[in-house]
Amino acid sequence: MMRENQNEKYQDITTFKIGEVARRADVNKETVRYYEKRSLIPTPDRRRSGYRIFTQRHIDQIKFIKRAQELGFTLSEIKELLELRIDEDTTCSEIKSEAQEKYQDVVEKIEDLQRIKNTLVDLIDSCAGEGPKGDCPILKALEGENKNILGNK
Repeated sequence: MMRENQNEKYQDITTFKIGEVARRADVNKETVRYYEKRSLIPTPDRRRSGYRIFTQRHIDQIKFIKRAQELGFTLSEIKELLELRIDEDTTCSEIKSEAQEKYQDVVEKIEDLQRIKNTLVDLIDSCAGEGPKGDCPILKALEGENKNILGNK
């Protein structure tokens, strides 16, 4: 009886096997399985043969996940966004708040990278590139002997 209901459920819907989903979403099959395991995509029904039954909704959701990752969202943050996305009571301001938090994280990372860049420039400028490695100011700074370049982090 369940199989008949399942056949009816998918009667007018295009369904896909995992390989086709992966190809259409531009990921590999392992990624699809991982997203399923992490509950980032709905658990697909299975055919009598054991094959998963995927729909366009799965493909769209995987594409959403990939786009969010490109913006720097972690899978945990993406899961939260997906939950907000399907919650009827979610407001646009809640989604905006998530994006603002991510923006602040990115700003902080950029500041950290800028500090690292400046420190590396100072290290490179402090080294003439000549003489024995025992006198190398870069190695001395990394070993903690030249604190004025690296500072106390």
